[in-house]
Amino acid sequence: MALFNFGKKKEEEKKAPACACNCGCPTSEAEEITNDCCPEAKDGICCIKVLGAGCKSCHEQYENAKQAVKDMGLSVEVEYITDMQKVMAYGVMSMPALVVNEKVVSMGKVLKSADVEKLLHKLGF
Repeated sequence: MALFNFGKKKEEEKKAPACACNCGCPTSEAEEITNDCCPEAKDGICCIKVLGAGCKSCHEQYENAKQAVKDMGLSVEVEYITDMQKVMAYGVMSMPALVVNEKVVSMGKVLKSADVEKLLHKLGF
């Protein structure tokens, strides 16, 4: 029993990561990856990000993601984020992580470029 709300944790406000396309996407509440939040995004992808610590594995994931985007013929720039505050805002605890349209789709392993392509196709792109 909590009298006077003692023992209850205050719900902290979480800052949602800002959408890279600056269209005001509801990034923290997106359940599925669609282009509804970014209608001007070509091929349904407004942003692809690799989150990492700057290590060899994270850099390799970045290069693989860039290669996959190039192989698919997409005109989307892959962003490499190493700022730990920004990485933690996504709730990522193991790196590297891959983010598509502000939703974490992979974390903790290095995906080869073919695997990134398969993942993007599986997501409907």
